Parts: sequence; structure tokens; C-alpha cells
Amino acid sequence: FTLLLQPAVSVGNVGQLAIDLVISTLDMTKVGYFYTDCLVPMVGNNPYATAEENSTELSINAEVYSLPSKKLVVLQIRSPFIKNKYRPFCEALLSWVKSSKCARVVLLSSSHAYQRDDEQLLGTPLRYLLTPDLEKAVGGQVKELNWKEMEKVASYPGVSDTDKVLHIPGGGITKLLFTESCSEGIQMAVLLKFCSEGDNIPDAFVLVNYLNEWLQLIKSEVSTVRSKWKIPSSWRLLFGSGLPPALF
Repeated sequence: FTLLLQPAVSVGNVGQLAIDLVISTLDMTKVGYFYTDCLVPMVGNNPYATAEENSTELSINAEVYSLPSKKLVVLQIRSPFIKNKYRPFCEALLSWVKSSKCARVVLLSSSHAYQRDDEQLLGTPLRYLLTPDLEKAVGGQVKELNWKEMEKVASYPGVSDTDKVLHIPGGGITKLLFTESCSEGIQMAVLLKFCSEGDNIPDAFVLVNYLNEWLQLIKSEVSTVRSKWKIPSSWRLLFGSGLPPALF
């Protein structure tokens, strides 16, 4: 089956940075664009350039990469959403998922660390969600990983703790895309990290290692080791890089 991996445009851009690491490390091939009027238009140089010859290739706001050997397709999103365009984008995306016969979707996201409730402050800052259809397929496998499912929080904190809702502050399209996938029978997993805005490169490594625990995209004996992932050339200009030269 084909797996679609994509980011939510969320706090710290953690999902997008993690996707950068996947595309760069697996040396994925760009196969097309996801045309939409829901994202802010943008154009730039090739973020994964490896030589002067391919550094002038152009990239836009939503591009599709493929790795047939792993039956993996990646949608990278590089610009924010235009106001009130979340729902049209989700509808277009899920329509594309169905028409292209992607069996599963994994959404990499993040949520504001400062808006966690007491229960969410405990343990790991990583959480997951599975739609009912995916739960049937991989629920047992995920339980073996001892991951923590994203907790629902009280609708009216301090007033009533019985009504619980899914709340992902700073998560962008995450909640909408997940709930729509639930109702449309799409197999989707959300992997997210609680974080704050700033230098979010360390958060991206944590999230992509979390993904790798499950999907084993690369062989990694120690899940905390950064050097297993190939840093994109475009990161040299990010946050003053903050990374030792040996990692490039």
C-alpha cells in the first residue's frame, strides 16, 4: 500500500522541518505539485540542493515527493494558509488521497506547550491519534510502542469535567483534517509534539525519530542520534543554523 506523509502548518513549523529531514535523508524525487489557492503563494530555490547544478531549481508552496521502493509519497507544505481556507484545503486533500488510492496518511504536527492541561504535562511531550479505521489495522502495533494517545480535555475547565473534546491549540489544520478523516473512513495517524516557538530544529529531530520508531524509514540503533538524518542544505540559513558543521 502507498503511505502519504505530510506536515500540518503548526506551531514552530515542526512538522515541516521533520518532513525536510525525511525528504533529504531518503533522497526522495520530486514528482509534482499540489496546486491549491488555499496557501500563500511562494517560490524559492531548491531546499535540498546537493550541488551548484541543482541549486537553481525552483520550489513552490506545496510539492509532492516519491520513493517507490518504500511505497512512500510525501507532500511538503512551505507556506501558511490563507484565512478561512482550512476547510477547502482539507476537502481537496482528502479528495486527492481517495483518487490517488493512498492507503494511509500520517500527519506530523505540533501543539502549544503552554496550553497543556495537568494530565498532558506528565511524561513525554509526544502524542498520537489514530482514526477508527487505522486503529483496527495498527492499534496493536502502536500499543507495543507504549506511546501516549492525545488526551481529550474538558470543554469547560473548572465548570464541568465530564464533557471532553479534542483540543490541539497551535495545530493548524490538524484537528479538522483528523475529524474529517474519521468521518470519511480514511486511515490517518497524527503524530505531534508539544513545543514553543523558537529554534525548533531539536523538536523536528524528536518528532522524526518518533515517526521512525513506528515506520522504520531509516535504520537507527539509537533513536536520539541526530546524525542518522541528513540535514537539508537550506537549513544552513535557519536560526543561524545552530548546528555543528559536521552535521552538514
